[in-house]
Amino acid sequence: MANHPFENFNLEPSLIDAVKDLNFSQPTEIQTRVIPKIIKQASLIGQSQTGTGKSHAFLLPLMHSIDINVKEPQAIIVAPTRELAQQLFDVASHLAKFKKEVSVKLFIGGTDIEKDRQRAKSQPQLIIGTPTRINDLAKHGDLHVHLASYLVIDEADLMIDLGLIEEVDHIASRLDENTNIAVFSATIPRSLHPFLTKYLENPEFIEIENTEKNKKNIEFYLIPTKGEAKVEKTLKLMDVLNPYLCIIFCNSRDSADELAKQLNAAGVKLGMIHGGLTPRERKQQMKRIRNLEFQFVIASDLASRGIDIDGVSHVINFDVPKDIDFFTHRVGRTGRGQYKGVAITLYSPDEEAHVALIEQQGYHFENVDIKDNELKPIKAHNTRQTRKNKDDHLTNQLKYKVKSNKKKVKPGYKKKFKRELDDLKQKERKQFSKRQNRQERKNKKG
Repeated sequence: MANHPFENFNLEPSLIDAVKDLNFSQPTEIQTRVIPKIIKQASLIGQSQTGTGKSHAFLLPLMHSIDINVKEPQAIIVAPTRELAQQLFDVASHLAKFKKEVSVKLFIGGTDIEKDRQRAKSQPQLIIGTPTRINDLAKHGDLHVHLASYLVIDEADLMIDLGLIEEVDHIASRLDENTNIAVFSATIPRSLHPFLTKYLENPEFIEIENTEKNKKNIEFYLIPTKGEAKVEKTLKLMDVLNPYLCIIFCNSRDSADELAKQLNAAGVKLGMIHGGLTPRERKQQMKRIRNLEFQFVIASDLASRGIDIDGVSHVINFDVPKDIDFFTHRVGRTGRGQYKGVAITLYSPDEEAHVALIEQQGYHFENVDIKDNELKPIKAHNTRQTRKNKDDHLTNQLKYKVKSNKKKVKPGYKKKFKRELDDLKQKERKQFSKRQNRQERKNKKG
């Protein structure tokens, strides 16, 4: 029997069994490049978008490297949100079912810290959690984080956005100077550089490039809302779609609240994810979303970055994001793995500039609108501008042919100038059309 592709990493047999149980047939690019580095205990910076198989890229080699005979912390993984930490813990717990003697424990905020202090008395070999809670337990001497030989920082750019990088800094400062660190981030913002410079000496840099922005399994649609309220258009769109699960993204918590209020008033049952929810409310919402109580979930960008929801078939950008990274994170929620996805962006006239910036980054949209309860193709949103640019170019070419008298400007001169210019443009277009027809006939004969 042929070897399983993951056996090429020399992972221990129990973890190969875990991979087979997950039905992983081939490693992803980030897994191929990261797993050998972490097995060698190298420090690295990994830059990749969501949905690339990043979690297993660091969890598999960490689990492989854990010595089951050493009953002290050997590796720490910090995540910016409780939901993301919980997801990483779930992945690690699955691997621990196969490497049975590894102790994995989760420490996150919003839970009873006294219970965590009791749980920490039996030191886990792999610590997973949010930086503030891990730091609090380390301060009191409950968690022996200083003994860990490897630290993984997941979603580092979100750590910056949520103001958590100082807490991560406190954890890193407790570690031995020989401890290796892996930092994973979708982007590497300038504000992250001081931390990287402070703790990572000559790290390996691994970037998983997304050269083709449009994933083959995601359909990208652009829908105008000119002359129509976005909420009305959203309600029409909800009637057209029949999603398994759809996330509607807003640029802010206020925008998300206002949209939810109006959609609720229209009788739509919605889930909500934003920073204004208490830990208890957030946990309840996530449970209801995962139980598929909702077809539609409204989310703000920062609140949704640290969560991973299975089965998202559709994404709707109710607000066009001003930051291209947010657009990438949003659309990356759908079309995961082998599943198809649909990403729809609603835009008003004042958002066309932001749409143009997204297109300049390599995204390509199908321009559609809702007609007869279907999405039907329409002219591209920038058709008029493209035509105007061509017309401006032609105008500049022909201006010199129209005689002008700079010294004496007679009454009606501007109108006359425009008429003559329009006549010349019309003649130029006719001549161009004739040349095109002649060339086509010539090509057919050839």
